[in-house]
Amino acid sequence: MHTPSLSHSTPASLASDLRRWYNAADGEPADLAESPQDKMRILVVDDDPPSVKMTSFLLREEGYEVVSASNGREALQLLEKERPDLVLLDVMMPGIDGFETLRQIRARHSVPVIFLSAKGETVDRVAGLELGADDYLAKPFEPSELLARVKAVLRRTEAYAMGDPSDRIEAGGIRLDPLTNRAELPSGRVVDLTPIETRLLHCVMRNAGRVLTHDQLLNNVWGPNYGGYPNQIAVYVRRLRTKIEEDPDNPTHLVTVRGVGYRFEVD
Repeated sequence: MHTPSLSHSTPASLASDLRRWYNAADGEPADLAESPQDKMRILVVDDDPPSVKMTSFLLREEGYEVVSASNGREALQLLEKERPDLVLLDVMMPGIDGFETLRQIRARHSVPVIFLSAKGETVDRVAGLELGADDYLAKPFEPSELLARVKAVLRRTEAYAMGDPSDRIEAGGIRLDPLTNRAELPSGRVVDLTPIETRLLHCVMRNAGRVLTHDQLLNNVWGPNYGGYPNQIAVYVRRLRTKIEEDPDNPTHLVTVRGVGYRFEVD
């Protein structure tokens, strides 16, 4: 069976190709070979079969290995069994919803997570980011935008995973190891960070004493082509403060420079 070529399609033609393929297909595409072991594995979690089918096809066409779950409990089981490189997680699911699923994921894993949700209001985006999501994409979305977000998150994660031990950094009595996503505080306590928290903390620590603007942080942590959401930086800064500051409401390390951005203090 012929499958549409997606790599060079426009967003409109890409969506059209997917609709035509879905209407004609019954089950998985017959001519897609199994992914080799070295391919990135993505876990798609959604209780809507058509959405899972289309998203899985789109990702496989781009060379990813895909596993899927229809609810949060199944997703948590597959997370332990399949060890995916990325999770695409729907919010509105029966039983354990996406937010609770992410809470349980973050209690055990630092795997990057992108929320895909019909709940696109700012309050929902902020809630997802505060729980530890690496990105939040509102439905409906263009297939090309989903692929761009997936590639960006995996590229950032891979860059840190392939980092040199010299990327470890110390400032203000805090020791950060990007390879393990852990920070040792001046008290000796070790805290676990998400990949985004690690990149953000690494960025401000290596620029200790300098004021970094919202745009500078977005460019350095998320990438130059990432637009971001209102208050996104503030959400992650607040999360970091709860982990590295003795008093998050009165931070001494990650301080706000009102109207400009943030600065990491070493004293």
